Amino acid sequence: MGLTRRTVLTAGAMAAAGAAAPSIFAQQSNKTGTGKFYEKGAVRIYYEEAGLGFPLLLLPGGGLNSTIAALATPFNTIEEFKQEYRCIAADLRNAPSGQSTGPVEVDRPWESYADDQLGLMDHLGIDKFMVMGFCIGGPFIWSLLKRAPNRIAAAVLAQPVGWRPEMLDPTYSGRFWTSWGATLTTKRPEITKETTDRFVRRMFETSPDFVFTVTRDFVRGCQNPILILPDEVPAHPYAVAMECAMLAPKAEVSIFPWKQPAERIPLAVRQIHSFLRAHRPA
Repeated sequence: MGLTRRTVLTAGAMAAAGAAAPSIFAQQSNKTGTGKFYEKGAVRIYYEEAGLGFPLLLLPGGGLNSTIAALATPFNTIEEFKQEYRCIAADLRNAPSGQSTGPVEVDRPWESYADDQLGLMDHLGIDKFMVMGFCIGGPFIWSLLKRAPNRIAAAVLAQPVGWRPEMLDPTYSGRFWTSWGATLTTKRPEITKETTDRFVRRMFETSPDFVFTVTRDFVRGCQNPILILPDEVPAHPYAVAMECAMLAPKAEVSIFPWKQPAERIPLAVRQIHSFLRAHRPA
């Protein structure tokens, strides 16, 4: 399958990058002071909202320590998009530095996070929404697209996590989940190390492949509009991101690299704006 059917921005467009708003580079905290809790049974999810407009669910990066504060990098996502969208973000359940808590569901790790994300949108009375995710937000988005494809108008996957065979090597630096259990159990002594070990083993090491949460056949059949901003670091394999872009029939892909030099970030952010506007329901 050729690249000709993909929307690929070339480096030649870089000349216009300097015109982007300075807010893109703002690194201030995303804490808005409007935080609330969504509760369902033993689950308690801390979330914040900012802005007005069509709902945009933001999934921060940071692996299993994903918190709202991470949305300040590589650009300040909330500040950038709250002028046009109702931005909604939450701390991940049991992120050690976050405020969201709940059971460690060993037998359904990915599904439990999807429960929280969709449950929060239900709690807010939101049916249809767009979603943008960084890092681990990539697999989370694919999980949401599998669970609730009709609710998601468009999805942006920035520097998404993907599977590399090297991740089975205990010494490989891309095993971003290895320190989570020890950090969490120090904060929450009622959770055992055995439980966290089983959780991450099921989540990342039991027959892992591709994007962890869905198959290539699923991506090939996905009809939702998708924009992918690839990365190339141990936990964010470029090859997997690009394979998703080539397989998904309504996918677009950004320039690469888009974060270095920093002058490229405004161009990538402008493409996100254009993509979301193109697919935002009237």
